Parts: sequence; structure tokens; C-alpha cells
Amino acid sequence: MSTSAKFKDPYQTVTDIIIEHLERGTVPWRCPWQREVGIPRNFNTGKPYNGINVLLLGLRQQASPYWLTFRQALERGGHVRKGEHGSVVVKVGQYKPKATDRGPTEDGETAKRSYLREYTVFNASQIEGIEFPAVSSTHARNMDERIEAAEQLVAAMPNRPSIHEGARSVASYKLSTDTVQMPAYGSFESAVAYYQTLLHELVHSTGHPDRLNRESLIKHDGFGGKVYSQEELVAEMGAAFLCMEVDIVRDTHEQSAAYLQSWLEVLRAKEHKRWIINAASQASKAADFILNRQRSSGAIAETAVTV
Repeated sequence: MSTSAKFKDPYQTVTDIIIEHLERGTVPWRCPWQREVGIPRNFNTGKPYNGINVLLLGLRQQASPYWLTFRQALERGGHVRKGEHGSVVVKVGQYKPKATDRGPTEDGETAKRSYLREYTVFNASQIEGIEFPAVSSTHARNMDERIEAAEQLVAAMPNRPSIHEGARSVASYKLSTDTVQMPAYGSFESAVAYYQTLLHELVHSTGHPDRLNRESLIKHDGFGGKVYSQEELVAEMGAAFLCMEVDIVRDTHEQSAAYLQSWLEVLRAKEHKRWIINAASQASKAADFILNRQRSSGAIAETAVTV
């Protein structure tokens, strides 16, 4: 048995799933979960998934937000229906290597290493013998309510950068002055387009040293560079997470062949197989910062949640 067949690489597994959807013409981070169903969550813990797992489970378009592993379903007295196919999620863990593998740090402690583990989970709609809560029918916001929610989200952002409007025709975030520059509100085709763009730039701003101190923003290498592409992926995903929070997703948002091809070229490179998972993790942290949302420490601190 070859090494590649024996040992599964979770990074490559996840990247392959994202590439498959891009090749179909779907941008996974444009609509990371179904607004009618809500954020996917693990039924055993009650905790919502975050990072890349939001995308992986959202892509399955299932009827319930609740998920369990095969074993968790059995432990609760239920079972996965025969013939059902599960969905991949990943979880970050840490371990202390042997002293021979890595020397101690300055304080004498052996530095911890992280690893990524792949799990399979099943949606409530695939499980029998367990009574899951009904999907609650939430009030559907009208457009005025959606825009008001977006305005409130921006206004409530902690340690928000300065936002200047109208001086330039291109939206941007400038690290040196910690400012977001937006074209005039009236130059956008809709209020939705304005806030999608503004949230994208605000995600960039979370990388400032006084906020999350994100390396992909700090070490900017210019348009088209490797670090630039990493940061753009973070901003794309982070803005999508925020747009779903206030329900201002445009299903017809740009998904041109050129746009899709640009991401496919990046993600198909073997050296970039960690990008999608790392970017989703950073995007979740950025969205949480803007929402002033505190995640509990522990298993969900990085790219995944307890599965």
C-alpha cells in the first residue's frame, strides 16, 4: 500500500472538496450556510461549527442545522440510516513531541505541535431514533431591516478603523493609516453591494497589529503575491460570514469564469493545500472580532469544533 493511500491528508481532502465545487461554478464561501436552516452545529455539544467546517457542512444543503458522528448517534440511542453518506469535518489538536523530536523552549517546556484530524458527521435528517428540535422558522427580514442590521453591525464593531467615503473610486484598506476608503454610497448598484464591499474591507482591517495582528495583512507582498492572495481569501470568507449574519447575501454575486479560475489556480497548487483551512480559521476570527463575539477556549479555538 502506498503512503498516500495509507495516510489521508485532511488538508488535501478539504482542499479537494472546495476545488470540486469551484469547478462546478459554485463559490463555497459566498453562501456559507443556509439562511433558512441556520449555522450548522454539533447536536452532542450544542456548539456551532466555525472556520472551514461551516463551509463543508453548508455545502451539503441539509434540512437541519444539527450534526452527529456515527458513534454519537449510537450513544444517544439512534442510528444512521443505511446508505447515507456523511460529511467531512476537521478538528485541530495539539500534542507534546518527545524531547528528541523538538527541544524545550526558553522556559524549559516542550513546545506543542498541532495536528489536523478528519471526522465524518451525519445530519439529523440522515439519523433515525433521535428526536431533534424542529427547525424554527425565523422572521424573514425585509430589505430595509437587512440594511439596518448591516449598519448596526458596522457601528458596533469594537476598535473600528476610520471609514472615509467618496474620495476614491476603489474600495481599500490602508494599514499605515488604519483607514477604510469607500467609493460614494450612490456609486454602488445597491445597498447590499455597498455593505458587502465595506464588510470585506473591515475584515482586512482586523489584521491590524492593534486587533488580530494577522500575518497575511502585515506582510503584504503586493497585488498578485502569495501573501496578498492569502489575505484576500480571508477577507472573502470573513465578509461572507458577516453577510450571512445580517442576511444580505446576493446569490448572483460575481462568479465569472475568470474569478473562479483565479481561485482554482491558487488552490490547485500542492504547496497551497493548507490555505483554505487556515484562511477559514482566520476569517472566523475576523468575523468574531467585528461581531464582538467571544469563542470559548479549547477545542474550537482554531479551525474546527468538537465533533
